[in-house]
Amino acid sequence: MLKEFKNFIMTGNVIDFAVAVIMAGALGGVIKGFVDNIAMPFVGYFAGGIDFADLHYAMDGSDYETVAAAKEAGGAVIAYGAWINTIINLLIVGFVMFIIVKAYNKTKKPVEAPAPAGPSDNDLLGEIRDLLKKK
Repeated sequence: MLKEFKNFIMTGNVIDFAVAVIMAGALGGVIKGFVDNIAMPFVGYFAGGIDFADLHYAMDGSDYETVAAAKEAGGAVIAYGAWINTIINLLIVGFVMFIIVKAYNKTKKPVEAPAPAGPSDNDLLGEIRDLLKKK
């Protein structure tokens, strides 16, 4: 059983999967940093200086400056600005993955079209038979 487990772990698929999970985690951190520190300030600037992270609706009807202040007051808060940030993050991650897959596909060799199929053996034998009958 130990030998089977070792063979399972050492197969290329498991190791490839482990590398992919680790790279995805690292890429997620990089993309989150890009979104939070570079993309969202641009979006906020062009949206009139709005910080989406603090957009919220307090269910108690009060007006709080930030989401944290509303939560400290103990009321229920709908933090729709955080949801907007998540949607923008999803769009950026999707675009980055699209670029990565597109670049990867360019590195792959084009698949050669299979040679055109000629007549089958039965067709050739039939033609030979027909030619022999004509003689």
